[in-house]
Amino acid sequence: MSIRQEAKQSMTQSVKVIWGILFMFSSLVAGAQAPQDTAIKEEKTVYLFSGLGADSSIFMNLELPGVHKIYINWIPALPNESIREYAGRIKSQITVENPDIIGLSFGGIVAVEVSKQIKVDKMVLISSVRTKSELNRIQFFFMKLGLYRIIPGSLIRRTNFLTYQYFGARSPKDKKTLTELLKHTDVRFFRWALKSIAYWDNKEAPERTIQIHGTADRVITSRLVHPDYRIKGGGHLMVYNKADTISKIITHYLVD
Repeated sequence: MSIRQEAKQSMTQSVKVIWGILFMFSSLVAGAQAPQDTAIKEEKTVYLFSGLGADSSIFMNLELPGVHKIYINWIPALPNESIREYAGRIKSQITVENPDIIGLSFGGIVAVEVSKQIKVDKMVLISSVRTKSELNRIQFFFMKLGLYRIIPGSLIRRTNFLTYQYFGARSPKDKKTLTELLKHTDVRFFRWALKSIAYWDNKEAPERTIQIHGTADRVITSRLVHPDYRIKGGGHLMVYNKADTISKIITHYLVD
């Protein structure tokens, strides 16, 4: 064999070795990336509606593995706008098809109206209601009278022993959280919400929905609600102070 042929054969073998190494490397990289890509695809997107006067911080203790949380931002309400009309505008923040939704308190009522306008896969209502019949008629009466209009904004934003009892804030940490939430309440939006609830007329319970309610809830009276899960001793702040229990229920329903 000539020197030229030996050199050619040696070069050919070197190229084969190099290609073999590159192939092995690319296979390892692809194998390493595959689980990550799969995890991203399997992660569920869930939209969360907070309660009246609350922001996304109320959900801070919820632990939902495998869930990508997107918090809905409240938008200013228009004069004399119904909850149905408001839901028609705020739903623009939902960009995923067949989304999962979590609604808290007043956010649950808005979520119910949203679910009537777009296709929702699953929905969770926490400390909220499915229909008008689950709300207190006495509260409806006072809201229709418009007595909320005479309450000074400074009182709406302030906490005292009555509001602590009403919302079920017992520990110093709960009281501090409630104080911070109410401090930043949008009074105009608060008054619109009370007025709109008074004229909310939904009578049909949404499908593919579970309801989680506390036995000690005074804001939305427990005896009028027929939830799928009752949280013993849970008040209206239970999404914050009983988040462990609620997280397990939601994870089982949405992810498992």
